[in-house]
Amino acid sequence: MPELAAEPSDAAIVRAAAAGDRRAFEKLYRLHVDKVHGAVLRLAGFDHARAEDFVQESFVRAWQKLDTFRHDSSFGTWIYRLAVNTALMAIRARNADPVSIVDDEHLPDPADNPFCPAERDELERAIAALPPRARAVLVLHDVEGWKHEEIGNELGMAVGSSKAQLHRARSLLKRALGDTP
Repeated sequence: MPELAAEPSDAAIVRAAAAGDRRAFEKLYRLHVDKVHGAVLRLAGFDHARAEDFVQESFVRAWQKLDTFRHDSSFGTWIYRLAVNTALMAIRARNADPVSIVDDEHLPDPADNPFCPAERDELERAIAALPPRARAVLVLHDVEGWKHEEIGNELGMAVGSSKAQLHRARSLLKRALGDTP
């Protein structure tokens, strides 16, 4: 019986893609697009069209910069960070609000996430309605697990401002969800 070929690691796929193998890059895309999309979707206030733009721009930049990838971290970490930075730069370039109005069609279908309770739709709406910097800090800290120092560096704010924005976002969420202090 012939031996089964082992699945190539991300590192091997990255090396092939960096050498110009478009199929290898397509494989990297398929392996990492869902995580990237999830992160930028939240930052875009659940505007699916903007999130798709951020994803596309991120992977285009990744293809262009692939030769600079140093393998110090995993490709998944690198592309995720590149995507978050791309989304944050676009939000900053618009000088704040990534989404002016969020309607029902921009919110995810709660059935897509069966692990969440029925209140997920209400929570998604409340997060989308947060002021942009408060939403960015909340998503990066509470959802993505960034430290305040990282958020401050990325968003160009002091650590104390990041903490204040997080407090503001949480308070606004409590109020929006009917849990007034």
